[in-house]
Amino acid sequence: MTAAAVFLFLLVVGAPVALVMAFSGLAGAISLGGLDLRGMLADRMFSGVSGFVLIAVPYFIFTAELMNQAGLTQKLVTFNNALLGRVRGALSHVNITTSVFFAGLTGAAITDAVAIGRLLIPAMKKEGYDPAYAAAVTACSSIIGPIIPPSVVMVVYASILRDVSVLDLFAGGMVPGLLMAGMLLVTSSILAYLGNHPKHPGAPLRTAIVAFFASVPALLVPLIILGGILGGLTTITEASAFAAVYALLIGLFGYRTLNLAKIRAALLVTVRFSGVVFFLLATSTVLGWFITRSGVAREAAGFIASISTEPTVQILLVDLFLIAVGTVLDVLPALIVVAPVLVPAMLSLGFDPLHFAIVMIVTLNVANITPPVGMTLMTASQLAGVTYERAIRASMPFYASHVAVIVIVSLWPSLVLWLPNLIRG
Repeated sequence: MTAAAVFLFLLVVGAPVALVMAFSGLAGAISLGGLDLRGMLADRMFSGVSGFVLIAVPYFIFTAELMNQAGLTQKLVTFNNALLGRVRGALSHVNITTSVFFAGLTGAAITDAVAIGRLLIPAMKKEGYDPAYAAAVTACSSIIGPIIPPSVVMVVYASILRDVSVLDLFAGGMVPGLLMAGMLLVTSSILAYLGNHPKHPGAPLRTAIVAFFASVPALLVPLIILGGILGGLTTITEASAFAAVYALLIGLFGYRTLNLAKIRAALLVTVRFSGVVFFLLATSTVLGWFITRSGVAREAAGFIASISTEPTVQILLVDLFLIAVGTVLDVLPALIVVAPVLVPAMLSLGFDPLHFAIVMIVTLNVANITPPVGMTLMTASQLAGVTYERAIRASMPFYASHVAVIVIVSLWPSLVLWLPNLIRG
């Protein structure tokens, strides 16, 4: 009870999430074993960031920033525009498909939203699209980033709960991520027809071929990462390091758009973002230790089972809970806070660990566009120069398509498990 009181008090007064987890976990530990357990704080914080797989996090972030600084976005947009320009609502579709390609490079929603939004939102506004709609489609497609590997969120999940590997998480996220993209394209097509959105004249075949070859060096980045990992040639950390070196080389000698100032800027972003991730991880283990020792997970499982013994009802109730959590917490803090409680509870009820991991990651990523937090949607609205409220209203059809995917993935585990099982043979 003491830990819950400290947790809620610090959250209400607006304390940083990392401090909320550290002090509430410490309060809970002291309530269990007295002041003798206060030394647990440093021990647990160290163990939270000592996992070898976490080396991949700064490498993935650095790779993403190098590709942004190298101007990759323009090449991907040009290629996608050559393919989809003649379709009504062309730039809306290009926005979504570019996010899919970009997801294989960055693994972070806000990074995708900023990189793609800076280029496509002004272009969409110039062609007559509602700025709120441009912000909505940018934000709602960008949250595919942490679903299609590589994914910083998946690396973090595997470091917190070691019941599934990063490799399985990467493979398990592929089909749900592509399903999210497909649903967004269907929604975008319907809205384009109803709103009579503009289309472009068809691009000559030669233009499409030139655009494709210009983007090939960049498109090889996800092949380096996923090919090495899924093919068993490299570990996660080795693949992330190779990708960073490759991104640096093609930016310097391939596209010739990188210079020392841009590399320095990429390093600064990497250090800042990595610092946030590692601090959250360190403090989350303090709260996780208390949750494990106190039996909260067992109580949560009992509570879910008391509502219904039907697995379909149980997982949909958890989905609703995760969406509610996403209204007040961004995806990484939300994952770190609720995963240590929910995962053991759901596993004790018989759910597959990989299936539930992907369901949780997909659902919590929708928090990036769920008000009042919704950092990705908030960022896109600022790029478009519209109020957050207008962007929220414009995002509702796309939000509904994401909720539909959450339900589908929750009820059909085979969509998640098929590719990992195929890779395992």
